[in-house]
Amino acid sequence: MITFTGVHRARWQLAHGRVAHVTPVHSSELIMSAIQPHILVVDDDPQMREVIGDYLLECDLRVSTAEGGADMDRILKDHVVDLVLLDLRLDGEDGLQLARQLREETDVPVIIVTGKHDEADRVMGLEIAADDYVTKPFSNRELLARVRAVLRRYHGRQTGVTPARGTKRRAYRFAGWELNALARYLTDPHGQRVALSNGEFNLLLAFCEAPQQVLSRDQLLDLSRLHGDEIYDRSIDVQIFRLRRKFSGVDASKKLIRTERGAGYIFAAQVEVLG
Repeated sequence: MITFTGVHRARWQLAHGRVAHVTPVHSSELIMSAIQPHILVVDDDPQMREVIGDYLLECDLRVSTAEGGADMDRILKDHVVDLVLLDLRLDGEDGLQLARQLREETDVPVIIVTGKHDEADRVMGLEIAADDYVTKPFSNRELLARVRAVLRRYHGRQTGVTPARGTKRRAYRFAGWELNALARYLTDPHGQRVALSNGEFNLLLAFCEAPQQVLSRDQLLDLSRLHGDEIYDRSIDVQIFRLRRKFSGVDASKKLIRTERGAGYIFAAQVEVLG
């Protein structure tokens, strides 16, 4: 059973194998889900899933859990995941094969979990190109430190010149447009690339991660700074004006970014997550 957890502990309690996912009910929760890294824990031990998940939630991370490959695949298909924590010793499944599948099909970073004496598995996992490993028994603080270190390296790769490895890209599709979050480019409905500045890209990515939610200028500034360079002295209003001009240059009939007077802005499009 997949257990999808949000930012509140109550969701974690709801998700202990009894629901497939939890639908957010407050806009503030959706905003938090847009800025918190999402960790997928794959382990066939329900107690271990609960302990790890509970701790990571307390450390301001979002968590989904899976007991095997099928659950893992469904979560990766339906949600954007920032890191997979994968136990290689799964009941009836080859954890190394799952790690190989992740590496071949996605750009998601992977930390493998091995036993104290499983040196061969660690070596094989690193050869497959896992990003790190942690050995049982491990402390919660060690696990958190490794998770944060890998996330820092991963987001550093995202903002570099060379695209992250893998054949699939994390992307967002809306109203015929497509934003490639790893290669950092926008494609219009006619298949033409549209140049974006760093500030424009970061702001659009923040909108795509929290569509149809009212976001204040301060929230947009905080969200956009998570995905690369800062906007520096350019105001949110200027960046939004430039994005609107680029959208209207292709299709003036669609107002993708609406102003909510006295509150902020809302990205009105339906957004589909790709890969």
